[in-house]
Amino acid sequence: MKHDQIPAERRALLRLALALGAATAVHMIAADPAGTPTRPGGEPPAPAAGPPARVQAGPGSYRLRPMTTGTPPRFRPAPPPVRTRPFEELPGLGSDAMVLSFDDGPDPRYTPDILATLRRYDVRAMFFVCGEMAADNRDLLREMSDDGHVVGNHSWSHPLIPGLPRGAVRDELGSTSEVIEKTLGAPPLWYRAPYGAWNRHSFEIGAALGMEPMAWTVDTLDWTTPGTDTIVRRVEEGAAPGVVVLSHDAGGNRSQSVAALRRYLPALLERGYRPTVPRRT
Repeated sequence: MKHDQIPAERRALLRLALALGAATAVHMIAADPAGTPTRPGGEPPAPAAGPPARVQAGPGSYRLRPMTTGTPPRFRPAPPPVRTRPFEELPGLGSDAMVLSFDDGPDPRYTPDILATLRRYDVRAMFFVCGEMAADNRDLLREMSDDGHVVGNHSWSHPLIPGLPRGAVRDELGSTSEVIEKTLGAPPLWYRAPYGAWNRHSFEIGAALGMEPMAWTVDTLDWTTPGTDTIVRRVEEGAAPGVVVLSHDAGGNRSQSVAALRRYLPALLERGYRPTVPRRT
């Protein structure tokens, strides 16, 4: 998101998002470089409520379609089904694999340091970007892609999705996909709802745009600035095959997140973990 969060406001939004109900883990998938998702079962979450608000989401309406034609085969997976829950973990990646993910950027103050650390250890990660940040920092989007990271959709302005009408959800996701596709030459294949707050509209519109929903297993809560030691401990204690770790590279002062990555990434590698990214076919 473009502006630094006020912790009290974000805590309130997270409490509201948690009240929407936690999604159960969905057992998909495939490892880098390729794989095919399976279709999860499960009941849909309880209907969500939120403040009625319409958000202006930057560029005009993005055409709803699964995928661009003419892209390389690895970027032309089958259109995804409409999910009822996001993926929270990816056990199919392998017994030594886990996923590192970063939200809210790209931010020129912190994202370059995170990219440099990942590059130093030859590790790939997922970056769920906000459209308003991506539009202003396209060079960082290109750097992510050039380094082999997965660039995902995190909405345009980081709103609470269940509080928006369907058209605003389409604008938030569509406008961000448009910026990513125009910058990188291919649309995003993954998206993450701000605050982890999903609803039927977001699942339907995300699938229509060719994206799978990704949540997380381990929340570092780094946005609360709990201290570098605490962030490191949460990642190391939560490490396990298939987990998805949530951190942030924007939305506030992320210097602790940058410092923590420099410590826990080599520690994970020493323990035999292989941070990687999912691929779709």
